[in-house]
Amino acid sequence: MTRLNHKHTTLEAAIAAIPDGASIMVGGFGTPGTPCALLDELLAQGQKRLTLIKNDANEPDIGIGPLIRAGRVERLITSHIGLNRVAIEEMNQGRLAVEIHPQGLLAEKIRCAGAGHYGFLTDIGLGTEIGEGRREIDCDGRTWAIEPAIRADFALVHADLADTYGNLVYRGTAINFNPLMAMAADRVIAQAYRVEAPGRLAPASIHTPCAFVSQVVQIAPAADRPGDHAHAV
Repeated sequence: MTRLNHKHTTLEAAIAAIPDGASIMVGGFGTPGTPCALLDELLAQGQKRLTLIKNDANEPDIGIGPLIRAGRVERLITSHIGLNRVAIEEMNQGRLAVEIHPQGLLAEKIRCAGAGHYGFLTDIGLGTEIGEGRREIDCDGRTWAIEPAIRADFALVHADLADTYGNLVYRGTAINFNPLMAMAADRVIAQAYRVEAPGRLAPASIHTPCAFVSQVVQIAPAADRPGDHAHAV
């Protein structure tokens, strides 16, 4: 178990804990909130056969795009891939398994995992391609589909500010999927532009409490290409 005050570590050490074949949630909505520095280190270290869970596939040279281009991603669970022509080609050629969920369903599947639930009931997509293969139940005269929760081995998240205990503060729209994913993985690695001493963060400002965070890495904004600090509003 990670000691409460020993979560601040190096980029290399944090990513080295991820093995081949891991399932990894990746925060972000497009560029804002995407932990680009952690993903670049994952690319550099060479882990392969990865399952990535992310709202989108980014673009070919941003975020998870380079991992897909390098053939290191075996499966992608997402809500859209339309901005990444490489991901589309890899999917069409059968080299990348892609599982697409409407964005709201994807978010709720992750939230349910973080709350400790098996899944949830929904009528979204009944009778459409979205609902193919789902288990259904009848209750009170209505038909419901069962949507299982999604959990992962690791989550990589981006914060604007953290402390060495692992408390996280997000900035603007960069919050997006990050707090949901920080609750839905066995091990959570956070990057932050600033890592403060314990007690420096106002309790009311904390979005993700330290109980959910395994390790924190401080990065320079320039290292987080292309950097969501310029895009979050």
